[in-house]
Amino acid sequence: MKVVSEELGLHLQEELLSLAWCCVLTRRDGVRRAFTTHDRALEIEGQLFVPTSGFVPTDISSSNSLNVDNLDITAILSHASIAEKDILAGRYDHARVEIFQVNWQAPGTGRIDVRHGWLGDFSLDGPGFTVEIRGLMQKLQQTAGQQYSPECRAILGSDRCHVDLLKHSRISTVTEVTGSVTFQAQDIQEADGWFDYGLLWWISGANAGQKVEIRTWKAGEFVLGDVLPAAVTVGDRFKAQAGCDKRRATCLERFQNVLNFRGEPQVPGSDSLYDYPGLK
Repeated sequence: MKVVSEELGLHLQEELLSLAWCCVLTRRDGVRRAFTTHDRALEIEGQLFVPTSGFVPTDISSSNSLNVDNLDITAILSHASIAEKDILAGRYDHARVEIFQVNWQAPGTGRIDVRHGWLGDFSLDGPGFTVEIRGLMQKLQQTAGQQYSPECRAILGSDRCHVDLLKHSRISTVTEVTGSVTFQAQDIQEADGWFDYGLLWWISGANAGQKVEIRTWKAGEFVLGDVLPAAVTVGDRFKAQAGCDKRRATCLERFQNVLNFRGEPQVPGSDSLYDYPGLK
C-alpha cells in the first residue's frame, strides 16, 4: 500500500498533473547521484536532483506471486553524473536505488514511492546504458543455505577457507603490454596456471585501485578477464593473487589446505543412476 501526503493526494485528483520521475543511486562507497526527468533541477529533502533527458524508467509491473517485478532504467552516459569508466570499474555494482514521483511545482509536498532495490546487470549500448532494478522478490528467489557439490564452495582466503592470501600473492611490474587485456611480467617465477581464476589489484598507473579477475597465466603473460577503464602501460605496478579452480587436487597441491576443503567429490552425481550392471 502506497501512502501519499494529503496535499499530493489532492493534486492527483486534478485533471492536469505535474509529476516528475526522480531517482537516487547510492553506491557502496557512499557516493550519491540524484536525477529527475524534469527540465529543471529540483531540491527534495535536502538533495539536489539534476535534470537529465536520458533517464527513462520502463513500464512497471507487479504481481502477488514470487516473480521478480520487471523494471529497467535506460539512461545516457554523462561524465558529470554516471561515466562509462565508473560502470566498467564496478563502482555502481549493487548500488542502492530509490525511484519515486513528485509534483515538480511543489516538490516539498511529498512523494509517491515506486521502487526500492539494488542495481543489477548493466548493458552498455553506444552512448547509453540499461540497468535492471532488483528488489526483495529477487532476493527471495536466491538459494538459502548450502548445497553439496564436488567443487569447493568456500571463497579463497575466507573464514571457511583459511588460506593465507599474503603467502600466495606476488607484487610485480608490467614489462610489456601485448594487448588490451594481456601483458607480461617476466620477474614472476610461478608455474603456468598458478594465477588462473585469481585476482589482480593495480597499485600504480591509470588503473590504480582497480581490481580485475585473471583469466590465465602462462609463459610470463597475464590474460585478464575484462577490459580495464584505462590502458595498461609499462611500469605499472600490481599485486596478483593465486587463483583456485575449486578442485580438491588444487587445494591439496597448491595451497596444502585440503583439511578445509568445502566440497564433496565422493558424493555420487546424477550420472550414477545409469551405472548399473549390464549397461554398456
